[in-house]
Amino acid sequence: MLPRPHDLIWLSDPQALQGELPDWVAQQWQPTLPLVVRRDSHPAGLIAVGIRGIGRERRAAAWLPATAVARRVTPESLANVASLLRSVFVSQPPVQGAILLAQRAWPWQWGITGSCGYALATEVPVLHSGSDLDLLIRAPQPLAPEKFQAWRQQLLRLPCRADTQVETPCGAFALNEWLRDGRALLKTNRGPRLVKDPWQAETEV
Repeated sequence: MLPRPHDLIWLSDPQALQGELPDWVAQQWQPTLPLVVRRDSHPAGLIAVGIRGIGRERRAAAWLPATAVARRVTPESLANVASLLRSVFVSQPPVQGAILLAQRAWPWQWGITGSCGYALATEVPVLHSGSDLDLLIRAPQPLAPEKFQAWRQQLLRLPCRADTQVETPCGAFALNEWLRDGRALLKTNRGPRLVKDPWQAETEV
């Protein structure tokens, strides 16, 4: 399976990285660190990736061929109670929140993205006490808003702020926005689209 948005991937050949990269990449990114798969499309089928630097403002976009992927870690693989309890960041509020979520059974696959996911996968200390917990729910089939009620209630009990993106076959949207407004900005490989039904991207508003 090709990497999906939010997956973390390691390269077998750093020279395979393509794109016009800012100067800071050479100083701050090491080939032993993963890249974050981002949402975009390339006419040659290259994988869209993002490079993390020091600080939130340090992000760079690049491309690479699928043959250069040596290892892949998915958000779902990080949402494992045993692994979370063994994490060097177990005392941090986002990891504590993830543990609480992972102790319950949910009717969907879900995972951890953002800084928390990156820290769990790499042990790079990008987490702090005020960090958010970024979450991803896989929803290949349509879900009614009321299906998310228990999830939302559990998030309100966590020791940190938590944001959820829901991934559909058409793209991804922010759960809170959709539940609040009845519509959402769907992130697709061809750009954002404002839709009422995130499972039917043609229903634009």
